Amino acid sequence: MKTKTLKKNKVNVVTLGCSKNIFDSELMMAQLKANKFTVEHEAKQDDSEIVIINTCGFIDNAKQESIDTIIRYADAKAEGLVEKVYVTGCLSERYKEDLQHEIPEVDGYFGTRDLPRLLKTLKADYKKELVGERLLTTPSHFAYFKIAEGCDRPCAFCAIPLMRGKHVSTPMEQLVDNAKSLADKGVKELMLIAQDLTYYGLDIYKKRNLAELLDKLADVNGIDWIRLHYAFPSGFPMDVLDVMKDRENICNYLDMPLQHGSTKILKSMKRGITREKTEELVHKIREKVPGIALRTTLISGFPGETEEDFQEMYDWVERSRFERLGIFTYSHEENTSAYILENDVPDEIKQERADTIMDLQSGISYELNQAKVGQTFKVLFDKVEADYLIGRSEFDSPEVDNEIVVKGGPKELIGQFGQVKITKADHYDLYGDLV
Repeated sequence: MKTKTLKKNKVNVVTLGCSKNIFDSELMMAQLKANKFTVEHEAKQDDSEIVIINTCGFIDNAKQESIDTIIRYADAKAEGLVEKVYVTGCLSERYKEDLQHEIPEVDGYFGTRDLPRLLKTLKADYKKELVGERLLTTPSHFAYFKIAEGCDRPCAFCAIPLMRGKHVSTPMEQLVDNAKSLADKGVKELMLIAQDLTYYGLDIYKKRNLAELLDKLADVNGIDWIRLHYAFPSGFPMDVLDVMKDRENICNYLDMPLQHGSTKILKSMKRGITREKTEELVHKIREKVPGIALRTTLISGFPGETEEDFQEMYDWVERSRFERLGIFTYSHEENTSAYILENDVPDEIKQERADTIMDLQSGISYELNQAKVGQTFKVLFDKVEADYLIGRSEFDSPEVDNEIVVKGGPKELIGQFGQVKITKADHYDLYGDLV
């Protein structure tokens, strides 16, 4: 029984998972708005007629969060708090039949490439002239910028190709037009994302073309920062570093998930690279772009990981002194090639090893941050919290990296750049004064 009046043709889009899902939700929202729907992202009030949940299916924790969210809105539908519930995204792509059986209250399940079909279900048209147009869910001065979909890599632990399909690059001309459109709307920072940035162009240009794309994007007026996320180490195109060095608006920042520091485990993961070659690559990158901030992600507890393998990873992290680092515990994903291996590292050991790496990284981060005290950085301000302006340098991506905190700065600086002299630092944040 309905307990409240729902707003007709109002859609609440709920996004779970990574920045690629945020990008997809923004495209969907632009299409809905063009079809005369009122659209909100993660609305604070339950007054929407329709809820669309964009799910994540990457690892166990993310899958559980997606399932819990679906159940929450299925229950809301039963209580009359919402009329229709639709589910899209990675979890729905991968487990559609199971979800239909387990949670039949949902009005429709759609995969990662089903936007036209979802719109048709809502009696809306997929407007091809809007390709690339988005309703930003991020602050208006930065945007995630997806340059390719899917992945051709054979990583043993990863289910992404099952959910996102093969690698498909977006044509360069379309990306440049999209960047110009975002710049016209006030976006100053583009965060390039893909399952693998370094594979860009191989399918449509028959060569790795990330460097040329960067050069063209760097020419777009109004784009002050371009940031690179999710580069693959094997076959890394070194000409990217030349462009990074030559173009002022390409941040000296590279997010390159390396996954492990043991050659034995890297081989079992099917990463196509050894720890020794990884170290050599990191050295070359730092040599070519002095001062670059390298972010990486690792996995603890992959099948067969012994104490010796973990120690090898620990020693490698200690030597490498990455500017930014995160670590996941291994998730045993069905239909991946690692699924046939025995998941032989107990969950508590996986977590213990991950915590040990993060304790090490915390110390490294503290030392690197202390070295910044007294230096002045160009900072893009994202938000205000109480009396504090919160921003980032070119070495920091939103949500995952360090923040720079300034007391008493004017709110008018949100979305703008300023110079900040660092006066204090802790493990993950810097504090300073406006110059």
